[in-house]
Amino acid sequence: MSESSATQRDGARARVRLQGAPVESYPEPAPEVLRGRVREITEVGAEVLHRPCRWVGGEEFATPGLAALIDDMFASMYAAEGVGLAANQVGVDLRVFVYDCPDDDGVRHVGHVCNPVAAEREGDGEVLALEDEGCLSVPGPHAELARPEYALVRGFDRDGRPVEIAGSGYFARCLQHETDHTLGRLYIDRLAKRTRRKVLRRMEDMRAEVLERRRDNAERLAAGGAES
Repeated sequence: MSESSATQRDGARARVRLQGAPVESYPEPAPEVLRGRVREITEVGAEVLHRPCRWVGGEEFATPGLAALIDDMFASMYAAEGVGLAANQVGVDLRVFVYDCPDDDGVRHVGHVCNPVAAEREGDGEVLALEDEGCLSVPGPHAELARPEYALVRGFDRDGRPVEIAGSGYFARCLQHETDHTLGRLYIDRLAKRTRRKVLRRMEDMRAEVLERRRDNAERLAAGGAES
């Protein structure tokens, strides 16, 4: 998920939740970024983005391969100036996503989820928020989309331990957006057809500039990793 202008990373963050649990602080950039390598972001139209991803198998947890993928996803997310990224957005057919995202109260949420499942809300009192949303796989444009104000996602960490991540506001939107990715759904698939076409036309106008900025960011991250 791409970062909106209202939720820039350089805003004040007095609190942090890591893998859903409160911690006093967490480095920024996250340590995963310095361990990982930036991969190319897949774009709308790539087959891997438009079908449900494969579940992470039990034998894949607690392996160097899964740990390295998550590190690479963090690095790729930062280079692309995002707050969330799913594995299929770097061309990997796995139900995994990472995030480093603030909520509307200024709490920073950092972590990853394997095999995420969004909890269903009970009752008819679900509150929807209409806000701008963007996607790293649709480089450039944003569009208004209504989503629930609250989200709860259950899954596992990279070692196979259960995790439960809850959020409201902008972070809830991130959780829903990334879980959608693991199901083969982009945010533009939830838009009216006319709006979707408009977003894709704007993407063509903005794409080159966005990709150039990502390349510059990737070079800076690589240089920072080499110095550490």
